[in-house]
Amino acid sequence: MWGRRDFGTFISPMKRVFAAAIAGLISLSSFGQSGAALPDLKGRTIKAVTSNDFAPLDFVDPGTGKPAGWEYDAVNEIGRRLNAKITWSVTSWDTLIPALRDDRYDVGMNGITITSERRQQVDFSDPYMRSQQVMLGRTGEARFGNAKALAADKSLLIGSRAGTTSFYAAVYNVLDGIESNPRIKLFESLKAMVQALVARDVDCLVMDAATARGFVSAQPDALAIIGDPVATEDYGFVFKLKSDLVASFNAALKSMKDDGTLDKLTQKWFAVYSTK
Repeated sequence: MWGRRDFGTFISPMKRVFAAAIAGLISLSSFGQSGAALPDLKGRTIKAVTSNDFAPLDFVDPGTGKPAGWEYDAVNEIGRRLNAKITWSVTSWDTLIPALRDDRYDVGMNGITITSERRQQVDFSDPYMRSQQVMLGRTGEARFGNAKALAADKSLLIGSRAGTTSFYAAVYNVLDGIESNPRIKLFESLKAMVQALVARDVDCLVMDAATARGFVSAQPDALAIIGDPVATEDYGFVFKLKSDLVASFNAALKSMKDDGTLDKLTQKWFAVYSTK
């Protein structure tokens, strides 16, 4: 579910969305719909970090070369509501949580799933989004139509990235729970995974549903989502343990949920990924 800085196959549909998205940026006051005042952080600088490679949550706009996405808009709006200055940094997925744990940044994001294991290392905000993991295959795939059939055919291979939620969904929700299963082929990026799928080097990818819909919309003659979702997950912003920012972020998130801002951001950034 992670990793993907270069969105070569996304460029055309993305451009159509960016033009409308830039014109529709949301500017809101520091009060939620209920009118309750939010915490005032008095101009505090908050160091935010992401892997910048998980469209449409955070990625590089191929038209401008600048970072963009749902999480950028949401956290910048949280900063405005809390009277805080947000500064942004980029790091790789595998160093993101350790960097937060070591106090190099204040808040991290990259569609990070809230899990009990991760709660041992970091604190999470309240969930800001629920996502699903699906199987992406080639158009016209007849060998399997669901996870059970994929698992039963031992000749079929799954592409994934180590340590991601998608990897664990493939291991535990599709295959046999053995993380070293040779049927899972590991890649450095989502682009490389999709190229391998199209080239028939693997037979299926397990990934976030919105991202999968994006690839299908870009290559409808080559790719298709197969069967039902194999897993459901909640995303949260990540902080070092016992961070004093968690309560403030949760208050801002609640106000954004109450006044419809979170829904508007989802409509704005996921429009390109919706299926017809």
